[in-house]
Amino acid sequence: MSRAVDVKAELTQSLKYLHLPTIRQCYEEVARQAERESLSYERYLHELVQRECEDRQENRITKMLRESQLPLEKSLEAFDSKRLPPKAARQMRSLLDGSFLQRTDNILVFGNPGSGKTHLLQAIGQELVRRGHRMLFITCEMLVQELLIAKRDLKLSRLIKKYSRYEGMIIDDLGYIRQTREEMEVVFTLLAERYERGSVLLTSNLPFSKWEGIFKDPMTTAAAIDRLVHHSMIVELNIPSYRLEQARNNVQALGEELPLPPGAAEAASGSGLRPPPPAASAKEQVNVVSS
Repeated sequence: MSRAVDVKAELTQSLKYLHLPTIRQCYEEVARQAERESLSYERYLHELVQRECEDRQENRITKMLRESQLPLEKSLEAFDSKRLPPKAARQMRSLLDGSFLQRTDNILVFGNPGSGKTHLLQAIGQELVRRGHRMLFITCEMLVQELLIAKRDLKLSRLIKKYSRYEGMIIDDLGYIRQTREEMEVVFTLLAERYERGSVLLTSNLPFSKWEGIFKDPMTTAAAIDRLVHHSMIVELNIPSYRLEQARNNVQALGEELPLPPGAAEAASGSGLRPPPPAASAKEQVNVVSS
């Protein structure tokens, strides 16, 4: 009996040494199951290894989701895909298999504020992480701050190398907050380094024709657009603000009427101060830049 106890203690210690926590926790339970079902040694071992692999994969995905900085509440289940234009809905479905990451293609999402650009990419990002892809979500403002601090500390190349570990970088709200030329130069450096090496998934309220206001220089603007558009998919969300629609529905449920904020009507029609690029004009703008 004492020998059996010694074997159990030694086995537990060995499994701990080999970093097999799941097998250490369940081998006795699975052994009793194997006895009841007259399983072979191979089947018993297979069941143990299978459980260890499943737990490791689950822990790996949990860690990758935490590192991605993606908000878990912005999942695909929580996204109202019925609001998407038919073409955008087809594009969304095609992105979920992650094949564009292997081709290092970029995904550029344009639309009015509140159209669901950010949620769309966050939901896609989560699905890709669950499929084993390393993703990172960051706002353009926070990205600029991280890059500037690294540049100041002479660690810019180290930070860009850290970003290269991610198959896809989701950069949210490019151009939403006005940045200085110096600030956008470090963003361009990152985009240039990731060109054909890693995918960039980007959201913006501004069409390409207004990007010179972002990068402050026509040559830098042309170079940035050229690198992003080459090997890319452009998704256009020419739809009204989801938040505005939700607020209006809530107010109407109370029997009241919600006034439109200034410029909302123009934004909904795609002709406001920050219109998304129409399909034809987006292609024309790319041609202008390329020429």
